[in-house]
Amino acid sequence: MNAKPDVQLPAVSVIMPVLNEERHLRGAVQAILEQEYAGEMEVVIALGPSTDRTDEIAAELVSEDPRVHTVPNPTGRTPAALNAAIKASRHPVVVRVDGHGMLSPNYITTAVRLLEETGAQNVGGIMHAEGENDWEHAVAAAMTSKIGVGNAAFHTGGAAQQAETVYLGVFRREALEQQGGYNVEFIRAQDWELNFRIREAGGLIWFSPELKVSYRPRPSVKALAKQYKDYGRWRHVVARYHEGSINLRYLAPPTAVCAIAAGLVVGAALTPWGFVIPGGYLAAIVLGSLPAGKGLPLKARLQIPVALATMHMSWGWGFLTSPRSLARKVIASRRPAVHADAGTH
Repeated sequence: MNAKPDVQLPAVSVIMPVLNEERHLRGAVQAILEQEYAGEMEVVIALGPSTDRTDEIAAELVSEDPRVHTVPNPTGRTPAALNAAIKASRHPVVVRVDGHGMLSPNYITTAVRLLEETGAQNVGGIMHAEGENDWEHAVAAAMTSKIGVGNAAFHTGGAAQQAETVYLGVFRREALEQQGGYNVEFIRAQDWELNFRIREAGGLIWFSPELKVSYRPRPSVKALAKQYKDYGRWRHVVARYHEGSINLRYLAPPTAVCAIAAGLVVGAALTPWGFVIPGGYLAAIVLGSLPAGKGLPLKARLQIPVALATMHMSWGWGFLTSPRSLARKVIASRRPAVHADAGTH
């Protein structure tokens, strides 16, 4: 039985953009509804045009719990889904969760406390990748290792601190409304772009390892490659859209792609010494996979170098080939998009 809401705690709206999430949606929503939070809570699911049983499962969840609502997202795009869910929600704290993310039991309670303690506009924590088979275990290990993702605290952990961005996020509604919500041009990297705007406006983004969301990795090499290619190409869009938002960590993958390609060409056409660069990279990811795979089954450990190379090369290639047409600067006509209207859901 749910605890009686505590009037001293702010009410919370949890927003979820979903598309083809039949595998994880029920578990993700149950993890929200079972939160150890004494304040009022609602869940708003923005439904894209799924081709699996996502809509059916969402309808079941709505019928089972009055706190769950749905809104349509005909475009299927994540930022449009988030804005639709924000507009249909009504509470002062807005928690973003994905359809394949599982909140830890005290996630919302901790996040609300951190908003109050830090004065931040957005707080977030660790993207805790967890696999369900050997390949997913390998990807999870790669995604939580420094050789895989550099020093990104929301992947690898670290001390509580001010951050450029955080995974998902728990926002003050006024921060979202001040910024006009998510930029619908950014099919990917919309979190980074929004957090950049919040920081430019003087707001604080706060990372804390106390917050953890379990994340299910992509189930195949092809799916992982597409995910990281999209990450790379949209991160380049952010760099074009917001001058000064790039740093050396983001330039490492495209630099590696160029260096390896050059080494292969030189090695094949001029001198075998050219193969030192791709050979050195291969040796580095093999050695780097050893500590990352500690405790995993042998089949999973053997696949970690494949996951690392897929992530690095796909991100770098996506960054290098990112077309300028992906996002056009639009004057802030999007700003009214997320102001809440009571009773719209």
